Amino acid sequence: MLPEKIRVVELASVLAGPSVGMFFAELGAEVIKVENPAGGDVTRSWKLLGESADEQRPAYFCAVNWGKKSICLNLNTSAGKEQLFRLLATTDVALTSFKPGDAQKFGLNWEVLHRRFPRLILGEISGYGANNPRVGYDATIQAEAGFTGINGLPGQLFKMPVALVDVLAAHQLKAGVLLALWQRSTDGLGRQVQVSLMQAAIAALVNQGANYLVGGQVPQPIGNAHPNIVPYGQPFVCADGKSLVLAVGTDKQFERLCQLLQIDDMAASENYQTNAARVKNRVAVNTRLAEAFLSRNSDELIQALENQHIPFGRMNTLAEVAQLPAARAMLMQVDQINGWRSAVFMPEPAALSAPPLLGEHQNLLAQLMAHN
Repeated sequence: MLPEKIRVVELASVLAGPSVGMFFAELGAEVIKVENPAGGDVTRSWKLLGESADEQRPAYFCAVNWGKKSICLNLNTSAGKEQLFRLLATTDVALTSFKPGDAQKFGLNWEVLHRRFPRLILGEISGYGANNPRVGYDATIQAEAGFTGINGLPGQLFKMPVALVDVLAAHQLKAGVLLALWQRSTDGLGRQVQVSLMQAAIAALVNQGANYLVGGQVPQPIGNAHPNIVPYGQPFVCADGKSLVLAVGTDKQFERLCQLLQIDDMAASENYQTNAARVKNRVAVNTRLAEAFLSRNSDELIQALENQHIPFGRMNTLAEVAQLPAARAMLMQVDQINGWRSAVFMPEPAALSAPPLLGEHQNLLAQLMAHN
Protein backbone atom coordinates (compact mmCIF):
# COMPACT_ATOMS: atom_id res chain seq x y z
CA MET A 1 0.00 0.00 0.00
CA LEU A 2 1.04 3.61 -0.50
CA PRO A 3 2.61 5.19 2.59
CA GLU A 4 0.09 8.07 2.51
CA LYS A 5 -3.23 8.90 0.89
CA ILE A 6 -2.58 9.87 -2.70
CA ARG A 7 -5.11 11.52 -5.01
CA VAL A 8 -4.91 10.63 -8.70
CA VAL A 9 -6.90 12.47 -11.35
CA GLU A 10 -7.32 10.40 -14.48
CA LEU A 11 -7.83 12.39 -17.66
CA ALA A 12 -6.95 9.38 -19.79
CA SER A 13 -9.21 7.02 -21.69
CA VAL A 14 -9.22 3.59 -23.39
CA LEU A 15 -6.72 1.16 -21.81
CA ALA A 16 -3.16 2.31 -21.06
CA GLY A 17 -3.86 5.37 -18.92
CA PRO A 18 -6.92 3.94 -17.14
CA SER A 19 -5.02 0.78 -16.23
CA VAL A 20 -2.46 3.00 -14.46
CA GLY A 21 -5.32 4.68 -12.60
CA MET A 22 -6.71 1.31 -11.51
CA PHE A 23 -3.24 0.22 -10.39
CA PHE A 24 -3.02 3.19 -8.04
CA ALA A 25 -6.54 2.50 -6.76
CA GLU A 26 -5.31 -0.98 -5.85
CA LEU A 27 -2.44 0.65 -3.97
CA GLY A 28 -4.97 2.62 -1.90
CA ALA A 29 -5.05 5.92 -3.79
CA GLU A 30 -8.20 7.93 -4.37
CA VAL A 31 -8.66 7.90 -8.15
CA ILE A 32 -11.01 10.42 -9.75
CA LYS A 33 -11.83 9.69 -13.37
CA VAL A 34 -12.67 12.87 -15.26
CA GLU A 35 -14.88 12.14 -18.27
CA ASN A 36 -16.50 14.12 -21.03
CA PRO A 37 -20.23 14.43 -20.27
CA ALA A 38 -20.98 13.48 -23.91
CA GLY A 39 -20.52 9.75 -23.46
CA GLY A 40 -17.45 9.59 -21.25
CA ASP A 41 -14.58 7.18 -21.84
CA VAL A 42 -14.97 5.80 -25.37
CA THR A 43 -14.70 2.22 -24.07
CA ARG A 44 -18.12 2.65 -22.45
CA SER A 45 -19.41 2.10 -26.01
CA TRP A 46 -17.15 -0.86 -26.88
CA LYS A 47 -19.62 -3.64 -26.24
CA LEU A 48 -19.30 -7.28 -27.32
CA LEU A 49 -21.92 -8.66 -29.65
CA GLY A 50 -24.52 -10.23 -27.39
CA GLU A 51 -22.96 -8.89 -24.20
CA SER A 52 -25.52 -8.60 -21.42
CA ALA A 53 -23.72 -6.05 -19.22
CA ASP A 54 -25.35 -2.67 -18.61
CA GLU A 55 -24.93 -0.01 -21.29
CA GLN A 56 -22.47 2.16 -19.36
CA ARG A 57 -20.17 -0.59 -18.12
CA PRO A 58 -19.37 -3.12 -20.84
CA ALA A 59 -16.63 -5.69 -20.30
CA TYR A 60 -13.88 -3.64 -21.97
CA PHE A 61 -14.52 -0.62 -19.74
CA CYS A 62 -14.68 -2.82 -16.65
CA ALA A 63 -11.27 -4.33 -17.38
CA VAL A 64 -9.34 -1.27 -16.11
CA ASN A 65 -11.76 1.01 -14.24
CA TRP A 66 -12.29 -0.60 -10.84
CA GLY A 67 -11.98 1.50 -7.70
CA LYS A 68 -12.55 4.89 -9.32
CA LYS A 69 -14.91 7.81 -8.87
CA SER A 70 -16.38 9.27 -12.06
CA ILE A 71 -17.10 12.96 -12.55
CA CYS A 72 -17.97 14.78 -15.76
CA LEU A 73 -16.32 18.01 -16.91
CA ASN A 74 -16.52 19.74 -20.26
CA LEU A 75 -12.98 20.95 -20.82
CA ASN A 76 -14.08 22.92 -23.87
CA THR A 77 -15.69 25.44 -21.50
CA SER A 78 -13.96 27.91 -19.20
CA ALA A 79 -16.10 26.69 -16.28
CA GLY A 80 -15.06 23.08 -16.85
CA LYS A 81 -11.38 23.99 -17.05
CA GLU A 82 -11.59 26.12 -13.93
CA GLN A 83 -13.22 23.28 -11.98
CA LEU A 84 -10.48 20.94 -13.15
CA PHE A 85 -7.74 23.34 -12.06
CA ARG A 86 -9.30 23.63 -8.61
CA LEU A 87 -9.34 19.85 -8.42
CA LEU A 88 -5.71 19.61 -9.55
CA ALA A 89 -4.71 21.94 -6.72
CA THR A 90 -5.39 19.04 -4.33
CA THR A 91 -4.04 16.31 -6.62
CA ASP A 92 -0.78 14.35 -6.43
CA VAL A 93 -0.80 12.63 -9.84
CA ALA A 94 -2.55 13.54 -13.09
CA LEU A 95 -2.75 10.95 -15.89
CA THR A 96 -3.39 12.00 -19.49
CA SER A 97 -3.55 10.42 -22.93
CA PHE A 98 -4.57 13.41 -25.01
CA LYS A 99 -4.52 13.52 -28.77
CA PRO A 100 -1.59 15.58 -30.11
CA GLY A 101 -2.22 19.27 -29.41
CA ASP A 102 -5.07 18.78 -26.94
CA ALA A 103 -2.93 19.31 -23.83
CA GLN A 104 -1.93 22.75 -25.10
CA LYS A 105 -5.50 23.51 -26.18
CA PHE A 106 -6.85 22.76 -22.70
CA GLY A 107 -3.92 24.42 -20.92
CA LEU A 108 -2.91 21.07 -19.44
CA ASN A 109 0.63 20.86 -20.79
CA TRP A 110 3.54 20.37 -18.38
CA GLU A 111 4.78 23.96 -18.46
CA VAL A 112 1.41 25.36 -17.40
CA LEU A 113 0.68 22.69 -14.80
CA HIS A 114 4.11 22.73 -13.17
CA ARG A 115 3.99 26.50 -12.84
CA ARG A 116 0.56 26.38 -11.16
CA PHE A 117 1.02 23.14 -9.19
CA PRO A 118 4.72 22.53 -8.50
CA ARG A 119 4.05 19.32 -6.51
CA LEU A 120 1.90 17.73 -9.20
CA ILE A 121 3.25 14.68 -11.02
CA LEU A 122 2.09 14.50 -14.63
CA GLY A 123 2.00 11.07 -16.29
CA GLU A 124 1.50 11.37 -20.04
CA ILE A 125 0.92 8.62 -22.60
CA SER A 126 1.25 9.38 -26.29
CA GLY A 127 1.37 7.32 -29.45
CA TYR A 128 4.74 8.30 -30.88
CA GLY A 129 6.16 10.84 -28.43
CA ALA A 130 5.37 14.38 -27.36
CA ASN A 131 6.78 15.96 -30.53
CA ASN A 132 5.10 13.65 -33.02
CA PRO A 133 1.61 14.74 -34.11
CA ARG A 134 0.47 11.25 -35.14
CA VAL A 135 -2.29 9.53 -33.17
CA GLY A 136 -1.21 6.05 -32.05
CA TYR A 137 -3.34 2.99 -31.36
CA ASP A 138 -2.31 -0.44 -30.18
CA ALA A 139 -2.93 -2.29 -33.45
CA THR A 140 -0.98 0.20 -35.55
CA ILE A 141 1.90 0.34 -33.06
CA GLN A 142 2.10 -3.46 -32.94
CA ALA A 143 2.58 -3.35 -36.71
CA GLU A 144 5.08 -0.50 -36.75
CA ALA A 145 7.13 -1.76 -33.80
CA GLY A 146 7.64 -5.13 -35.48
CA PHE A 147 5.38 -7.34 -33.38
CA THR A 148 2.83 -8.16 -36.06
CA GLY A 149 5.54 -8.89 -38.61
CA ILE A 150 6.94 -11.74 -36.52
CA ASN A 151 3.68 -13.03 -35.04
CA GLY A 152 2.16 -15.83 -37.06
CA LEU A 153 3.44 -17.58 -40.17
CA PRO A 154 4.68 -16.23 -43.50
CA GLY A 155 1.66 -14.85 -45.33
CA GLN A 156 -0.52 -15.17 -42.24
CA LEU A 157 0.43 -12.49 -39.72
CA PHE A 158 -1.53 -11.48 -36.61
CA LYS A 159 -1.55 -8.81 -33.95
CA MET A 160 -1.64 -10.01 -30.36
CA PRO A 161 -5.25 -10.67 -29.24
CA VAL A 162 -4.88 -8.30 -26.27
CA ALA A 163 -3.84 -4.64 -26.49
CA LEU A 164 -0.29 -5.62 -25.62
CA VAL A 165 1.31 -2.26 -26.38
CA ASP A 166 -1.15 -0.43 -24.12
CA VAL A 167 -0.37 -2.89 -21.32
CA LEU A 168 3.38 -2.44 -21.79
CA ALA A 169 3.13 1.36 -21.87
CA ALA A 170 1.00 1.30 -18.73
CA HIS A 171 3.65 -0.71 -16.87
CA GLN A 172 6.30 1.80 -17.95
CA LEU A 173 4.16 4.70 -16.71
CA LYS A 174 3.43 2.98 -13.39
CA ALA A 175 7.15 2.65 -12.72
CA GLY A 176 7.84 6.21 -13.78
CA VAL A 177 5.11 7.69 -11.56
CA LEU A 178 6.21 5.63 -8.56
CA LEU A 179 9.76 6.89 -9.05
CA ALA A 180 8.48 10.46 -9.31
CA LEU A 181 6.54 10.06 -6.05
CA TRP A 182 9.69 8.81 -4.33
CA GLN A 183 11.72 11.73 -5.74
CA ARG A 184 9.06 14.19 -4.60
CA SER A 185 9.37 12.86 -1.07
CA THR A 186 12.94 14.19 -1.02
CA ASP A 187 12.55 17.59 -2.69
CA GLY A 188 8.80 18.30 -2.76
CA LEU A 189 8.68 18.78 -6.52
CA GLY A 190 6.53 17.10 -9.11
CA ARG A 191 7.86 15.55 -12.30
CA GLN A 192 6.76 15.02 -15.86
CA VAL A 193 6.71 11.33 -16.83
CA GLN A 194 6.27 10.72 -20.55
CA VAL A 195 5.74 7.31 -22.14
CA SER A 196 5.06 6.66 -25.82
CA LEU A 197 3.37 3.52 -27.03
CA MET A 198 6.06 3.17 -29.70
CA GLN A 199 9.03 3.24 -27.34
CA ALA A 200 7.29 0.98 -24.83
CA ALA A 201 6.77 -1.54 -27.62
CA ILE A 202 10.35 -1.32 -28.86
CA ALA A 203 11.67 -1.76 -25.31
CA ALA A 204 9.64 -4.97 -25.04
CA LEU A 205 11.15 -6.62 -28.12
CA VAL A 206 13.86 -7.99 -25.76
CA ASN A 207 15.39 -11.17 -27.26
CA GLN A 208 13.84 -10.57 -30.68
CA GLY A 209 15.39 -7.12 -30.74
CA ALA A 210 18.73 -8.56 -29.64
CA ASN A 211 18.52 -11.20 -32.36
CA TYR A 212 18.77 -8.29 -34.80
CA LEU A 213 20.99 -5.87 -32.86
CA VAL A 214 23.49 -8.50 -31.68
CA GLY A 215 22.89 -11.50 -33.89
CA GLY A 216 22.48 -9.50 -37.08
CA GLN A 217 19.38 -11.44 -38.13
CA VAL A 218 15.98 -9.96 -38.93
CA PRO A 219 13.42 -12.10 -37.02
CA GLN A 220 10.88 -13.91 -39.15
CA PRO A 221 7.39 -15.20 -38.35
CA ILE A 222 7.67 -18.84 -37.24
CA GLY A 223 4.35 -19.41 -35.51
CA ASN A 224 4.51 -20.74 -31.98
CA ALA A 225 8.14 -21.79 -32.33
CA HIS A 226 11.00 -19.99 -30.58
CA PRO A 227 13.86 -18.64 -32.71
CA ASN A 228 16.53 -19.54 -30.14
CA ILE A 229 15.22 -22.67 -28.37
CA VAL A 230 13.81 -26.05 -29.51
CA PRO A 231 11.39 -27.47 -28.44
CA TYR A 232 9.83 -24.35 -26.98
CA GLY A 233 6.31 -22.94 -27.49
CA GLN A 234 5.13 -25.54 -29.94
CA PRO A 235 1.75 -27.15 -29.05
CA PHE A 236 1.60 -30.93 -29.31
CA VAL A 237 -1.75 -32.73 -29.61
CA CYS A 238 -2.28 -35.79 -27.39
CA ALA A 239 -4.31 -38.92 -28.14
CA ASP A 240 -7.36 -37.48 -26.35
CA GLY A 241 -7.31 -34.31 -28.47
CA LYS A 242 -5.94 -32.03 -25.75
CA SER A 243 -2.81 -29.98 -26.44
CA LEU A 244 0.29 -29.40 -24.31
CA VAL A 245 2.99 -26.78 -24.88
CA LEU A 246 6.63 -27.54 -24.09
CA ALA A 247 9.26 -25.09 -22.84
CA VAL A 248 12.40 -27.21 -22.85
CA GLY A 249 15.23 -24.83 -22.03
CA THR A 250 18.14 -27.19 -21.29
CA ASP A 251 19.73 -30.26 -22.86
CA LYS A 252 19.11 -32.25 -19.67
CA GLN A 253 15.40 -31.48 -19.88
CA PHE A 254 15.36 -32.67 -23.48
CA GLU A 255 17.11 -35.90 -22.52
CA ARG A 256 14.51 -36.57 -19.80
CA LEU A 257 11.72 -35.76 -22.27
CA CYS A 258 13.04 -38.33 -24.74
CA GLN A 259 13.28 -40.95 -22.02
CA LEU A 260 9.71 -40.22 -20.93
CA LEU A 261 8.43 -40.52 -24.51
CA GLN A 262 10.58 -43.61 -25.13
CA ILE A 263 12.52 -42.03 -27.97
CA ASP A 264 15.95 -42.30 -26.30
CA ASP A 265 17.67 -42.65 -29.68
CA MET A 266 16.81 -39.03 -30.37
CA ALA A 267 18.58 -37.78 -27.24
CA ALA A 268 21.62 -39.85 -28.17
CA SER A 269 21.90 -38.43 -31.68
CA GLU A 270 24.36 -35.61 -32.31
CA ASN A 271 21.66 -34.00 -34.45
CA TYR A 272 19.56 -33.35 -31.34
CA GLN A 273 21.80 -33.53 -28.26
CA THR A 274 22.36 -29.78 -27.96
CA ASN A 275 19.99 -26.87 -28.27
CA ALA A 276 22.05 -25.48 -31.16
CA ALA A 277 21.64 -28.78 -33.02
CA ARG A 278 17.90 -28.84 -32.30
CA VAL A 279 17.46 -25.29 -33.60
CA LYS A 280 19.21 -26.39 -36.80
CA ASN A 281 16.97 -29.48 -37.07
CA ARG A 282 13.78 -27.87 -35.76
CA VAL A 283 11.37 -29.57 -38.19
CA ALA A 284 12.70 -33.06 -37.52
CA VAL A 285 12.53 -32.54 -33.73
CA ASN A 286 8.96 -31.28 -33.76
CA THR A 287 7.79 -33.97 -36.19
CA ARG A 288 9.16 -36.77 -34.00
CA LEU A 289 7.73 -35.25 -30.83
CA ALA A 290 4.33 -34.75 -32.46
CA GLU A 291 4.20 -38.47 -33.29
CA ALA A 292 5.15 -39.41 -29.73
CA PHE A 293 2.55 -37.12 -28.14
CA LEU A 294 -0.21 -38.50 -30.33
CA SER A 295 0.29 -41.92 -28.78
CA ARG A 296 -0.27 -40.73 -25.19
CA ASN A 297 -3.22 -39.26 -23.28
CA SER A 298 -2.78 -35.79 -21.83
CA ASP A 299 -3.48 -36.76 -18.20
CA GLU A 300 -0.79 -39.45 -18.33
CA LEU A 301 1.73 -37.07 -19.92
CA ILE A 302 0.96 -34.22 -17.52
CA GLN A 303 1.76 -36.39 -14.52
CA ALA A 304 4.92 -37.75 -16.14
CA LEU A 305 6.15 -34.28 -17.19
CA GLU A 306 5.57 -32.97 -13.66
CA ASN A 307 7.43 -35.91 -12.15
CA GLN A 308 10.41 -35.31 -14.44
CA HIS A 309 10.39 -31.51 -13.89
CA ILE A 310 10.00 -30.82 -17.60
CA PRO A 311 8.40 -27.39 -18.21
CA PHE A 312 5.04 -27.62 -19.98
CA GLY A 313 1.67 -25.94 -20.07
CA ARG A 314 -1.88 -27.01 -20.79
CA MET A 315 -3.65 -25.23 -23.65
CA ASN A 316 -6.46 -23.66 -21.62
CA THR A 317 -9.52 -21.73 -22.69
CA LEU A 318 -10.35 -18.53 -20.78
CA ALA A 319 -13.14 -20.43 -19.03
CA GLU A 320 -10.54 -22.92 -17.79
CA VAL A 321 -8.15 -20.13 -16.82
CA ALA A 322 -10.86 -18.56 -14.65
CA GLN A 323 -11.00 -21.75 -12.57
CA LEU A 324 -7.27 -21.86 -11.86
CA PRO A 325 -6.25 -21.16 -8.23
CA ALA A 326 -4.06 -18.25 -9.38
CA ALA A 327 -6.98 -16.62 -11.20
CA ARG A 328 -9.48 -17.25 -8.40
CA ALA A 329 -7.11 -15.55 -5.93
CA MET A 330 -7.18 -12.43 -8.12
CA LEU A 331 -10.96 -12.30 -8.55
CA MET A 332 -12.99 -9.25 -7.55
CA GLN A 333 -16.79 -9.40 -7.36
CA VAL A 334 -18.95 -6.32 -6.70
CA ASP A 335 -22.48 -5.48 -7.90
CA GLN A 336 -22.59 -8.67 -10.00
CA ILE A 337 -19.51 -7.49 -11.92
CA ASN A 338 -16.41 -9.68 -11.97
CA GLY A 339 -12.83 -8.60 -12.59
CA TRP A 340 -9.23 -9.51 -11.98
CA ARG A 341 -6.98 -7.21 -10.02
CA SER A 342 -3.77 -6.07 -11.70
CA ALA A 343 -1.39 -5.44 -8.78
CA VAL A 344 -0.43 -9.05 -8.11
CA PHE A 345 2.63 -8.25 -5.98
CA MET A 346 0.52 -7.27 -2.96
CA PRO A 347 -0.88 -10.01 -0.73
CA GLU A 348 -3.65 -7.72 0.52
CA PRO A 349 -4.57 -5.08 -2.09
CA ALA A 350 -7.13 -2.41 -1.34
CA ALA A 351 -10.76 -3.49 -1.72
CA LEU A 352 -12.07 -1.79 -4.84
CA SER A 353 -15.52 -0.51 -5.71
CA ALA A 354 -17.10 -1.61 -8.98
CA PRO A 355 -16.33 0.36 -12.17
CA PRO A 356 -18.30 3.60 -11.92
CA LEU A 357 -21.29 4.74 -13.92
CA LEU A 358 -20.71 7.88 -15.95
CA GLY A 359 -20.77 10.85 -13.57
CA GLU A 360 -21.72 8.63 -10.65
CA HIS A 361 -19.73 10.76 -8.21
CA GLN A 362 -20.59 14.20 -9.55
CA ASN A 363 -21.57 15.30 -6.05
CA LEU A 364 -17.91 14.78 -5.09
CA LEU A 365 -17.01 17.70 -7.35
CA ALA A 366 -19.29 20.06 -5.44
CA GLN A 367 -17.78 18.89 -2.15
CA LEU A 368 -14.26 19.47 -3.43
CA MET A 369 -15.13 22.92 -4.73
CA ALA A 370 -16.67 23.86 -1.39
CA HIS A 371 -13.46 22.98 0.46
CA ASN A 372 -11.15 24.86 -1.93
